[in-house]
Amino acid sequence: MGHVGAPGTAARDARLAERAAKPARHESLPEAVTPARRRATRPTQGAAPALDATGARRAAIGLLARKAWTRRELSQRLERRGAAADVAESVVADLASRGYLDDEGYAHWWAESRAKGRRVGSVRLRRELVAKGIAPDLAFAAVSAAFETASELDLAMEAGRRRLAAIARRGTDRLAARLGDHLLRRGYSPALARRVVKALLAADLEEQ
Repeated sequence: MGHVGAPGTAARDARLAERAAKPARHESLPEAVTPARRRATRPTQGAAPALDATGARRAAIGLLARKAWTRRELSQRLERRGAAADVAESVVADLASRGYLDDEGYAHWWAESRAKGRRVGSVRLRRELVAKGIAPDLAFAAVSAAFETASELDLAMEAGRRRLAAIARRGTDRLAARLGDHLLRRGYSPALARRVVKALLAADLEEQ
């Protein structure tokens, strides 16, 4: 007699053969052992190329050819263009020593042009100059000099007079407060603003 297998052996062998024929299911590996996908490295948008001393000097001269700058402003602009802080400062210091930059001269020009051309008050002018990197003592001297030839009171009166008509057209409610706020925004001191408002409103009443 031939060999007779144990009961169920043939059926079990058939099932094993069927499983072997099927493709194995893919099971995800735990995150800890799954290789991380490499992300494509993209260049930073708007990144400025690095500037060496030669490039920074060339850029600085180009900027100065367009307009006047303070030392701080020019240093900051060179850094935004890619120069290291120490490189920018060195280039600016060298140009200043050669007369290409003059913070004192810039302060006087800025204060006079803004005071007379734009009727900006002394408080705002000093704040603007310090924000540009001008030393406080230089800013004070420049602003004081700007009002030597043109009285700050006269300029404040002119600024208030120009604005009064526009404010009055919107109604007389809180006219004094609105005119005073305008003068304060222009950079005049509170005391000077009150003086101008009182004078202008008194003159306006006399004309009515």
